Amino acid sequence: MTRTILSSIFVAALIGYCSAFAPSQSSVRETSLSMAPRFDKTSEKWITDVPEEMEGSSYGPIGTLYRAGPKPFFTRIFNPDTYDQAVLKYMAQDGCDRKEAQGNMDAFLENPQDWGFQKVSEQNGAYKKDYANANMEPKQVILTTVWGVGVVYFLASLVYNGVQDQALVGSFHRTMELLGME
Repeated sequence: MTRTILSSIFVAALIGYCSAFAPSQSSVRETSLSMAPRFDKTSEKWITDVPEEMEGSSYGPIGTLYRAGPKPFFTRIFNPDTYDQAVLKYMAQDGCDRKEAQGNMDAFLENPQDWGFQKVSEQNGAYKKDYANANMEPKQVILTTVWGVGVVYFLASLVYNGVQDQALVGSFHRTMELLGME
């Protein structure tokens, strides 16, 4: 009984946590054209000399977490050079500033199909979604922070209590017995 209730609470918290990171549909913004990065054939990398377009000149990884969720956040943390190259390439091809390019790259990494559909819709005359400022309204930031802290606390508590009570170890051994492996 307790296990069923605990599982239900976990699933409900996980669903709420994931939807708190969903991009809002109401953000619309036009951007100005800036000087585009260029491709250096010798190093085979995108480069820029403009300080406003260099890495770190826009929002950081926490901004990525708030705007698009954990998937692009971890990509940005574990593959920073690849992420930066993708942002610079997007800036060069689309002629936008770094913040808009980062927002689009975060949205692409979070859900490539939805991002691609939105871009095709924009080309066909639909509104231009502002990925650079998605989920950054104060109410959304507070909601996301509360859900994030709550879910992290819940998961940490679940793991800590499971390890302390040896509940996870007993379950593992019982499963191995049932499979005839022990």
